Amino acid sequence: MSFADYADYDALGIAELVRNKAVSPAELVDAAISVIEKHNPTLNAVVYKAYDEARRAAVGTLPEGPFRGVPFLIKDLGAKVAGWPRSSGSHFAQVAADAEDSELVARYRRSGVILLGKTNTPEFGIPGVTNSERLGPCANPWNPEHISGGSSGGAASAVASGMVPMAHASDGLGSIRIPAANCGLVGMKITRDRTPICEVTDGVLGYSVHHVVSRTVRDSAAMLDATGYAQAGDPFQAPAKEGPYLDEVGRAPGRLRIAWSAETPSGRPIDPEVEDALRRTAEALESLGHEVREEGLGIDYRAMYRAQAQASASNFAANIQRWVETLGREPGEGELGPLARRAYAAGQRMTGQQTFFALQQMRLFCRQILTRFETFDVYLTPTMSRPSPRIDWLDPLTVELREFDRRQSDTYATTPPFNFTGQPSLSLPLWQSKGGLPIAMMFTGRFADEATLYRLAGQLERELPWKDRRAPIFG
Repeated sequence: MSFADYADYDALGIAELVRNKAVSPAELVDAAISVIEKHNPTLNAVVYKAYDEARRAAVGTLPEGPFRGVPFLIKDLGAKVAGWPRSSGSHFAQVAADAEDSELVARYRRSGVILLGKTNTPEFGIPGVTNSERLGPCANPWNPEHISGGSSGGAASAVASGMVPMAHASDGLGSIRIPAANCGLVGMKITRDRTPICEVTDGVLGYSVHHVVSRTVRDSAAMLDATGYAQAGDPFQAPAKEGPYLDEVGRAPGRLRIAWSAETPSGRPIDPEVEDALRRTAEALESLGHEVREEGLGIDYRAMYRAQAQASASNFAANIQRWVETLGREPGEGELGPLARRAYAAGQRMTGQQTFFALQQMRLFCRQILTRFETFDVYLTPTMSRPSPRIDWLDPLTVELREFDRRQSDTYATTPPFNFTGQPSLSLPLWQSKGGLPIAMMFTGRFADEATLYRLAGQLERELPWKDRRAPIFG
């Protein structure tokens, strides 16, 4: 199989070729390696390569899962792969080789995928852009002078360029949906604890989840079918699904009540191209028979983000404390980047009283948001307030941090609230800018209701198809 042919298939399509013996897993691994080696010098998406291990796995006995033989990549943050290093994008938090797989990685293996390596991530996944002193910037296949998003930017860049059809990603404040939006992919932030957490720091606040970025809706749904069930001992297990998510993709969503809004936490307007795409999306949904109305969340964003920043800073300092206990020392000079240094210092200043007051405030804000969803089924916003910005404009290593904060808040206005509430939230690459960059819309469902989002996404994928769009750097 030529790597041009390989990149034309989604993950389920590749798995079908393997089942029909039209291609072997070994051929697929070689095809994926060819694409990685062709594009990675430009994109810097893959930061650890396990080619020999992948080739051995490809000629061995693979599980008879839904993705048997499909090449796959793991994000270099949180998830453990036996025998592989883990950097978290940091000079400080280094693991030479993890002793065992995380439970989620074990589930990926049981789905039949072949692990090829690890993808780029910013330090500790903090910003919405993948750039760190440890791993360097990750570029966007649609324009390598622009960001791929963060913190799953390496995963999104790899999938959008055809290196793999689908890759592991995680989302703590938008880190699946933001890279998916930048790179023109499907990105589902699943319900809290739908899949296993990979580190205790993922679960303590409940903001972070792990899933995938993909080029098609059906790949996202099928992988959640393979991985999305309770882990023994999880204290906050997500409600069980009613049936396979893959079945939902082809099912009519019915007449949904959909609220949409262009509101931003800062009150500053979104980019005109993005606002036009939002209005076109609302019109398209209405033409499909849905009840559509303009309505915001009506919350005090500034107060909510103040509380979240306090809780997250305290949690981050606790995270560094765990590394200090593991390594036996505090971070040395130059071992933490500017965002991590600032977060660690802020967290160390927090008292227990301040932390718990912030958590109480977040609980109240979550109740307000979830109550709004009693009057509608889906909430529509843009995933990003502007098309993908340039790497040098949104650079946490060179831009003064307060200015970086302002630019980031003006770019990523909509994703975090649904990490706080734990609701499923899905980014779809429905449009493109005049400059040829993806413009994505975000659809958020009620708590634990991925099914409705997959039905709606399937409908939009048929009505406003994106699968055949190709980034200039592809395959």
